[in-house]
Amino acid sequence: MDDRDRWNRRYRGDEPRETPAEIVHEHVDDLPRGTALDVACGGGRNAIFLAEHGFDVTATDISDEALEHARRRADDAGVDVDFVRTDVDAMDLGEQTYDVIVVTYFRTRERLPDLVDALTPGGVLCYEHRLETGEGHRFRVQPNELLRACLDLRIVRYEEPLEVTPEDCTVRLVARRPR
Repeated sequence: MDDRDRWNRRYRGDEPRETPAEIVHEHVDDLPRGTALDVACGGGRNAIFLAEHGFDVTATDISDEALEHARRRADDAGVDVDFVRTDVDAMDLGEQTYDVIVVTYFRTRERLPDLVDALTPGGVLCYEHRLETGEGHRFRVQPNELLRACLDLRIVRYEEPLEVTPEDCTVRLVARRPR
């Protein structure tokens, strides 16, 4: 089963979360207005929230099922979001830049440098994910992984639990590209 089939199966019949990720919700008023990219958007909760706050949003996901949920929800909310089906690993960013890039609960270790490069000067990366807590968590991030990957950015917020447990394992990063 390939990634697309796996994610389609996960979203089939499942109603995605509606509220935006904490990192997006808490920082929306501080984000530079303009273009936003929501990577691996799932059901579109962050993309729709950003569009409701005036951003010109492109949202990507590999799952047709997730994007169908997201399109319906965007229509219901009366916002315009450009939803694109693509695999993050194969996504061509080209020369396109964004004022805001959001990644939540998806590990993009190999593509993170490309995403950082796709930020406009003064652009902001918002990243929220879970830390590895033991065996079987290869899709989660390791302690300080996001921080190390963003050393060329100005860290606005970074929080990671001192003691990682299955109940307390969320890492949050907001970082701004220098102007």
